[in-house]
Amino acid sequence: MTQTPRLPDFIIAGAAKSATTWLQNSLQQSPMIQMPDHEPHFFSRRYDEGMEAYRNELGPAPEGVLLGEKSNSYLTEPAAAARIHAHLPQVRLVFQLRDPVARAYSDYCMLLRRGEVDADIARHLDPDRAANGRFLQDGCYAQHLARFYDLFPAEQILVLRYEDILRDPQAQVARLAAHLELTEQLAPPLQERVKDARATAVPRPLRRLLAPLRPLLDPIRHTAPIARLRGLVARQHRYPPFDPALKAEVSAFFAPQLDRLAALTGENFDIWRKPRQSPRTGNPNRLVQ
Repeated sequence: MTQTPRLPDFIIAGAAKSATTWLQNSLQQSPMIQMPDHEPHFFSRRYDEGMEAYRNELGPAPEGVLLGEKSNSYLTEPAAAARIHAHLPQVRLVFQLRDPVARAYSDYCMLLRRGEVDADIARHLDPDRAANGRFLQDGCYAQHLARFYDLFPAEQILVLRYEDILRDPQAQVARLAAHLELTEQLAPPLQERVKDARATAVPRPLRRLLAPLRPLLDPIRHTAPIARLRGLVARQHRYPPFDPALKAEVSAFFAPQLDRLAALTGENFDIWRKPRQSPRTGNPNRLVQ
């Protein structure tokens, strides 16, 4: 039977730096799920390309297989919720959220690794200076989720907590399977981290120097000689410490959002109000992004 491109049955729509890639890769292990490896960002950044382009990008899926996609930008792009609802009013939505204080620092460290921000952490995370910037605004979950709850029935929205993965990843995936109304058990979730902020990397000045050679180096980057050379120059990135006083200010900034979030979703987020403690089971750093 010829398969034709169709629209997704579910969307993982954020939040960034909350192990959504781990969630996606865990789902992709199951034959009942089909998802593209990349993030389409269609409803946030490429909507003007038209729905036919979106269908073709997602591709066909066999009958009985759920088609999904993941684009973290849908949570924070103000127009995305209405666009999704206009074309996919029955879609199942999944939001995996993380302590917004930890998420802000993780996001800052990611852009620091990329060379997109400087090492003046207060400049980027101090609420008095950066309240409207990406790192703090993206963690205002209640503000962003309200757009979806205004349009979609609550039963179509699943809100997961990143911290629950650390305690019981199998239960996290099981909750998602129930939300998608799957009758078969999903494959066991991944046990290793997907992205590791502590991984070594080639220093940025050297990367810039080698940039013109990328077309020649990329095809052989995974060969043993190149791996050995990389091992000689790669270093673990050093991040500015998250000063306790600054962290307290960021926590205070997000406190009203947590009250709104609990009322909006009916979920409990008190774990984000308590001192950060490692879970008693598993490796607390295993899935940190």
